[in-house]
Amino acid sequence: MSIEGIEAVFLETHNWGRAAKFFQALGYTLEFETDHASGQFRSSTGPYVFIAEVPADKQPRTQLVLKVPDADALRLDPAVEVVTPFENTHFGTREMTVRDPDGRLWSLQAPPGEAPDEGEHHAG
Repeated sequence: MSIEGIEAVFLETHNWGRAAKFFQALGYTLEFETDHASGQFRSSTGPYVFIAEVPADKQPRTQLVLKVPDADALRLDPAVEVVTPFENTHFGTREMTVRDPDGRLWSLQAPPGEAPDEGEHHAG
C-alpha cells in the first residue's frame, strides 16, 4: 500500500477572516468553519485547503498532507524517517509525520481506524 497523492493543504494564518475571504475570492467554497478561527475550503477539483489562525508571535506554516487509504496497510521504506507514528486526531482521522532528506515535515493522513499498538511503526 502506498500514498495516493495530496489530500490537503494545511495553512496557518494570522487573520482567519482575511484568509477566508481570499480563498473564497479565488473560487473556493467554505465547507465548514470551527468555533476557533479555522475552517475547510474546497474547489471543484484538487485537495481541500484547511486554514487555522495562529497567534501573531507564531510564524504561520504551510504543510502538504498526503493521502493514505489505509494506515494499517502502509509499509514505508526504512529510509523514510518517521517523526510520529499514526495517531488518532481530534478531527476524526489518523495522522503520521515523516521527515524528508531536506528536513521538511510531511503529514500523512488516513481514515479513522483502530490505533496501532503503542510504539508500533509501519516502516518495513
